[in-house]
Amino acid sequence: MDTKFSKEDEAFRDEIATWLSENLQGKFSALRGRGGPGDDAAMVEERKAWERRMGEARWTCVGWPAENGGRGLSLNQQVIFHEEYARADAPGRIGHIGEGLIGPTLIAFGTDAQKERFLPKIVSGEEIWCQGYSEPNAGSDLANVQTKAELVDNQWVIDGQKVWTSGAEWSDWCFVLCRTDAAAEPKHRGISYLLVPMHQPGVEIRPILQITGDSEFSEVFYNQATTAAENIVGDVNGGWKVAMGTLAFERGTSTLGQQMHFQTELDEIIALAKRNGRAKDPIIRQRLADAWIGLRLQRYNALRMLSQADRAELNREAMIYKIFWATWHRELGKLAMDIMGADGEILAAAPYELKPLQRMYLFTRSDTIYAGSNEIQKNIISERALGLPREPR
Repeated sequence: MDTKFSKEDEAFRDEIATWLSENLQGKFSALRGRGGPGDDAAMVEERKAWERRMGEARWTCVGWPAENGGRGLSLNQQVIFHEEYARADAPGRIGHIGEGLIGPTLIAFGTDAQKERFLPKIVSGEEIWCQGYSEPNAGSDLANVQTKAELVDNQWVIDGQKVWTSGAEWSDWCFVLCRTDAAAEPKHRGISYLLVPMHQPGVEIRPILQITGDSEFSEVFYNQATTAAENIVGDVNGGWKVAMGTLAFERGTSTLGQQMHFQTELDEIIALAKRNGRAKDPIIRQRLADAWIGLRLQRYNALRMLSQADRAELNREAMIYKIFWATWHRELGKLAMDIMGADGEILAAAPYELKPLQRMYLFTRSDTIYAGSNEIQKNIISERALGLPREPR
């Protein structure tokens, strides 16, 4: 990918930057800097309203094809959009799972009727989605899902439990991996990919309290929950292929926005080191330099990954991306605490109001666990990228 931007691209940058500046005012001004990692449960209703404002101006789903409601932006312009969104300190996107995961999945695997029903409401910000993959015994081993679904009178009846479901409390729909054939071998067969409404008697949501004091993810229990027979994506018992496609879309252009958020954190840490004198420590300076280099490596690898991507299949660049940024961000959290020093032990206010860098540090403890632990990422790299023998079972 050419990392230089054309005059047309720079004109587009001015357009989105101007729109963000003009709209992050008034009732939306308080949203600046809120709703990012570790702060996902903040100002939910206000961020839903912001999502709808973006939808009205066609600033959601900018990379989707025009025929599916998007802007059909080039890769360069998608990169610019996400960079400027983060640069404006705009709020964490409460609709990102719909836009970045289930939307592209439906475009690739869904029926015409499913696209017509679900895509417009993702674009408009009217419906919010969550992801029902992990279970108590099926986290990293996703093929072990036990939540079951049975087709009864033209409806799927669902029983089971999901866990670590981000945004479940405020979501309207969930895409759920269910076992529809208990006897299928190997385990990844016999799984189906269902679209399930969250607002129904058979769905119970129990928020999980995090170390940050927030509850951005939950346990979700399905007890005879239902969804229409046509709300299956792909074939019956063929959900594994669709699920892997969804995971491939997770390594999309929004990763560039994530990196701009990381840049904001790094800038704050550097400014703090200059203020409190710790920038004079040669070891601290070296760690800051390493953090800066690591962030640049993330950017160039992401651009390479995106420019070569088959959008429904993980390429090699995508396989190394998650473990790299997760480990880097975890170390950045440690660096922040070392630079804060004794101040890192003092809360901003009672009873449990964390300073931004404290919140960041605590949240980064989870980076190397969620969305595939580092151990699982190493297995993916060794087996799928390097062709090494599979780990003994």
